[in-house]
Amino acid sequence: MTRTDSSAFAERLARAADQVGALLTQLLSDEPRQHEQTRPTRLLAAMRHGVLGGGKRLRPFLVVETAALFGGNPQSALHVAAALECVHCYSLVHDDLPAMDDDDLRRGQPTVHIAFDEASAVLAGDALLTLAFDVLSDEACMLPAEVRIGLVQRLARAAGIGGMVGGQALDLAAATDAPDEAGMMLMQAMKTGALLRFACEGGALAAGAGEKDVARMSRFGEIIGLAFQLADDLLDVTSDLATLGKAAGKDAGRGKATYVSFNGEAAARRHLDSLVAEACALLEPFGKDGRILADAARYIADRSH
Repeated sequence: MTRTDSSAFAERLARAADQVGALLTQLLSDEPRQHEQTRPTRLLAAMRHGVLGGGKRLRPFLVVETAALFGGNPQSALHVAAALECVHCYSLVHDDLPAMDDDDLRRGQPTVHIAFDEASAVLAGDALLTLAFDVLSDEACMLPAEVRIGLVQRLARAAGIGGMVGGQALDLAAATDAPDEAGMMLMQAMKTGALLRFACEGGALAAGAGEKDVARMSRFGEIIGLAFQLADDLLDVTSDLATLGKAAGKDAGRGKATYVSFNGEAAARRHLDSLVAEACALLEPFGKDGRILADAARYIADRSH
């Protein structure tokens, strides 16, 4: 697998992170928006802690770069990216709760329920999820109403019972009823992969790409979602707290089913390489315009945290 050290990739990843961070800061301002009564101070602070505390902003980057690949409006793409990041961060806030994964650290900082309290964390997650659909449906997104409706539906399905939340439910059930390898792959495709798939297809939809190109980018997102989870599983068995910014070795400690536990580290690394190769092959029709997304696929596999 060709490793990426592309300065262009690093710059564009950082730029997308800065841009979506600025928009999220604006969306989480103190001033109530139209039809809102007030914005409770502690709730807003917990939401900001959950969504403005750093992170790679990989999902927003994928939205922005996929939209750019098809000539989309950058501001529209940023709104879709911000909505997706709200969903992603809400899921982290809730996943970290004692009733779920019970984590004290996220991105090297106290998780929301540690920095505030459990009730505030639940409400912050609820509010971030709701905000996502506010952002997508708003005319400020500068997309036709039918496109916004389509994006709302796709994000809802990627995030909901048949997507991320359903995947988390399967993950919880696996603690008492261990899945086979196929069940484990399905769970991970839902829990982790669904939002990464949406990032790529959502960016294409926001840019007005044709049906075949949307399907191509949906498949690209699906593959890098699998690669992301596989890289995560490998990091859990090879990394440490200082590098990850959260506890390492938790999967093995809980006897959790992963591709690594079923097939071993060497086979997992070979499979990861094959996923990246497949993702890059999907971008070949776009020539040099697809290179930044190919770099993203390699980055997902190569990352250390």
